[in-house]
Amino acid sequence: MEILYKNLLEFSWQNGVMILIGFLLIFLAIKKEMEPTLLLPMGFGTILVNIPFSDALKGPIVELYEAGIANELFPLLLFIGIGAMIDFGPLLTNPKLMLFGAAAQFGIFFTLAMARMFFPELDAASIAIIGAADGPTSIAVANTLGSNYIGAITVAAYSYMALVPIIQPPVIKLLTTKKERLIRMPYEQKNVSKTTRIMFPIIITIVVSAIIPQATALIGFLMFGNLVRECGVLKALSETAQNVLANLVTILLGISVSFNMVGDRFLKLDTLLILGLGLIAFVVDTAGGVLFAKFLNLFSKKKLNPMIGAAGISAFPMSGRIVHKMGLAEDNQNFLLMHSIGVNVSGQIASVIAGGIILNFFA
Repeated sequence: MEILYKNLLEFSWQNGVMILIGFLLIFLAIKKEMEPTLLLPMGFGTILVNIPFSDALKGPIVELYEAGIANELFPLLLFIGIGAMIDFGPLLTNPKLMLFGAAAQFGIFFTLAMARMFFPELDAASIAIIGAADGPTSIAVANTLGSNYIGAITVAAYSYMALVPIIQPPVIKLLTTKKERLIRMPYEQKNVSKTTRIMFPIIITIVVSAIIPQATALIGFLMFGNLVRECGVLKALSETAQNVLANLVTILLGISVSFNMVGDRFLKLDTLLILGLGLIAFVVDTAGGVLFAKFLNLFSKKKLNPMIGAAGISAFPMSGRIVHKMGLAEDNQNFLLMHSIGVNVSGQIASVIAGGIILNFFA
């Protein structure tokens, strides 16, 4: 009884709030099906670490954190799974879609300028990478730069990725007219040779690594996963990477991240500010992609549907699907999926490159 009383005395309001946040993450994972493989373990882990005198912080969770987050192992392994999921066919069919991936990273550098007004340089750079809309990249950059806010950065990155269906549509509609959203973009099916598909990840790895050495691990693991997919001799391994590996690592990643979600460390004004800056980064990324497409339309005879620019934020494949659904909502014969997915995978590459650029300047 004395031990129970002692535990209750140690229970703070911060612990209570974080436990409620844990329940909220679990609710979003189960009821709303928002990134359940990540938000469910993250929510449950948050509850575990906020119980007074919890041995989770002294044993399994801290061990997982040190073994998988502190050395960037989990994000890199997850990139193998993501790479194995990606079909670069639509991008290889229309290489100019790479431009949209670059344009949609503007939010990173805009947020960096804003974050620098409130945070030290390395923390500001780590916060800015939330705009990559890429959880593994956010974790890798924040960890490499030794940010004091890796927990808040991770939560913001993955939470906003899950909320892409809520965040993006209003921004897209605000920046486009009904006429622009009705623009049809017929997809011209072109054959992409197996040799091209195999050489693409190898060449991208070499080129990006040569220009930005700090991005070698990130781009290398992503492209290795894609090479496993495209080589044709590792079908079973490709399927394992896409399903078993990606899901298992995501679960371990989610529960490990909760190490940084202890109430007295997480519930600070800085955390709320980081969440706000992360939202700004996502909004500006979306706007950057849409406005870039509108800019190209000023000079192009064959008009682009500006909505596809929003898919460049990297949240693969959610953003591409959202643009496709918005196109169908305006015109049930307007099929934008192949174009939006092409932009989406270019955003995946661009986000990794952006992470490397941040490390190149600040690491």
